[in-house]
Amino acid sequence: MTQVKKLWPILTGTHRYDKSLSTRGHGKGTLIDVPLLAYLIETSNGRILYDTGCDYNKIADEVKRKQFYESEGFAFGAPSMNKEDRLENHLAELGLKKEDVDLVFCSHLHFDAAGGLNEMKHAEVHVHQKELDSAKALEDEAYFAEDFNGPINWRTYDKEYEILPGVRAVETPGHSAGHASLFIELRKGKPILLAGDAADLIENIEKEIAPGLCWDNNEEIALESIRKLKRLSVETGSEIWPNHDMKHFKSKKRVSNYFS
Repeated sequence: MTQVKKLWPILTGTHRYDKSLSTRGHGKGTLIDVPLLAYLIETSNGRILYDTGCDYNKIADEVKRKQFYESEGFAFGAPSMNKEDRLENHLAELGLKKEDVDLVFCSHLHFDAAGGLNEMKHAEVHVHQKELDSAKALEDEAYFAEDFNGPINWRTYDKEYEILPGVRAVETPGHSAGHASLFIELRKGKPILLAGDAADLIENIEKEIAPGLCWDNNEEIALESIRKLKRLSVETGSEIWPNHDMKHFKSKKRVSNYFS
């Protein structure tokens, strides 16, 4: 039986960029506003955070903002993130402190998924070994070494596993070397597949379009991960949640509410 009690989607900021960054080879010239999400999963055996959003300090500090976001690799600049968007403030809305999070599960270690790790140094941080290796080698510009080179309590894995009953890691490489999605079985309703950046938009899933950035420029690996999520969705009756789809996010309840 699942140990999942509640699930909260958390909006940690937004970013405006060219749609082709989400849909490889499609939508160039169209700007879209996307949500930067984390998810809090409360279980009968502790709390899990799926991703952590951006590092607020790199956005708010003028020097750091210029260093990290004003470069050739970031043509669309820094995300929009206010002080209120920091994880600790979202958690406070729920009557929690960041120390109440026991485990952080990283879909991958790009800046918009792992930037908040510096606020979660007390927790176990689960990440695929291939992802950690790729990030430390800075294999693409979306990795910021400062996000993950500190004293982090890493727990690496190299194959799919059950974190606890009702929560399972799903290997979905392609956007990055060791990207992972998360299968969550709720006590009521359909299970949920948090796609992470394996699928930014509903369009990635329905039309089987790879994300704009593919590890090692290998589109086929990313497409196979999308197909894998679709197969798993059919097999389990689960609903796939894309990671950067504003319309989809707005159709779901915000941090003040929850699914259970």
